[in-house]
Amino acid sequence: MTGPNPLDYGWWLASRSAGVVALLAVSISVIVGLMMANGLPKRPGAKKRLLAVHESTALAGLVAIAVHGVTLLGDAWLNPTLSQIAIPFTMDYRPVFTGLGIIGGWLAALLGLSFYLRRHIGAKRWRSLHRATIAVWALAVIHVIGGGTDATQVWMQAILLLTGVPIVFLFLRRILPADEPRRPVAARAVRGEAAR
Repeated sequence: MTGPNPLDYGWWLASRSAGVVALLAVSISVIVGLMMANGLPKRPGAKKRLLAVHESTALAGLVAIAVHGVTLLGDAWLNPTLSQIAIPFTMDYRPVFTGLGIIGGWLAALLGLSFYLRRHIGAKRWRSLHRATIAVWALAVIHVIGGGTDATQVWMQAILLLTGVPIVFLFLRRILPADEPRRPVAARAVRGEAAR
């Protein structure tokens, strides 16, 4: 066998893999959440199915984020402490980008698990908090681009593009004011006749 032995880098590979899974799961959860917030699709029963996908991908993302951080503890090259993977900006390796990733991880846990506390904090307050989920995705993307070892790989750039375009589109659709709905031509004609 030529080249490095992958078994010598098992913890690092496990962390990288979990990070990719976390990015995909969070991205899918955000896409589905934004679809529901935009009222898409409009088919009967779609919201219930989308809610199940949204919840399960959010939970999978939280587990993958935890695995991404914890498996770094076994990486002999990075050799982080528990506090370095838990406290933002304390790790020596690309501290700004790893710090932003840690903040994104804690924010994901806070916002994701708040779903189960919404009865206690109130639905309106929970919805206001939950809107910050887009920040989790944005922090994850910044973390991947600035701190990820795969950021220059075509497959990672494809993941970022294929998930980023719908997220940005749906987010803008959600926050930008909508034009006045177009009225059918027949309704305009009736109003025109009545005005004469």
